[in-house]
Amino acid sequence: MTTSVITVDRITPYQEIDRLLIQHRISGMPVLMMGRQVAGVVSEADLLAAEDERARDARMAATTGKRWRLRKRPQVGLTAGTLMTAPAITIGPDATIPAAARLMNTHHVRRLPVTDANGKLVGIVSRRDLLSVFLRPDDDIAHDAQQILHETACDDPATVTVTVRHGVVTLTGVVEPSADQDHHLIQLAIEMIWDTDGVVDVVNRLSRAVPTEEPKPARTA
Repeated sequence: MTTSVITVDRITPYQEIDRLLIQHRISGMPVLMMGRQVAGVVSEADLLAAEDERARDARMAATTGKRWRLRKRPQVGLTAGTLMTAPAITIGPDATIPAAARLMNTHHVRRLPVTDANGKLVGIVSRRDLLSVFLRPDDDIAHDAQQILHETACDDPATVTVTVRHGVVTLTGVVEPSADQDHHLIQLAIEMIWDTDGVVDVVNRLSRAVPTEEPKPARTA
């Protein structure tokens, strides 16, 4: 996330919002109340929607023969509080990258204010921030995957081979048969690898060794 966040409060006027968006080359920003509490998000789309509505009012006034007095002052009275989308869709600082991506996709938003347990703003994460995670080197991802396997599921990491190409993690090898609990740990490890930064996909080619039967003791006469 980005911790240096450009913000406005609810009384910030239209022109100032417009200026900040252009100056900082961003498409939206959180609207704060009471210092750091997130009240909503105001974006370019919100500003354009307001412009379109006022233009429609002007056309209606023209067709009815009424004078549109706000023609020379099209943004008067518009503030972040009236323009913003609320409530804001937010996320916690400990959320995973996939969780943030799912939240953005579900709500069709381009940015997520990051808030603490008290709802105070601590940062913001954008689609660009999420995509940058997938630029992690494959070697770094492979190292993290090996660590997860070693710590959660596999006492001997040498029995499992981890290869990563373009963010796709492939697990190959033979896992020794053991208790059901160990099987659950392997599944947990795979889920944790999925949540590792930079992972695009996980291909599980692990197989379980077939236990050999111990020879039965010979019968005595």
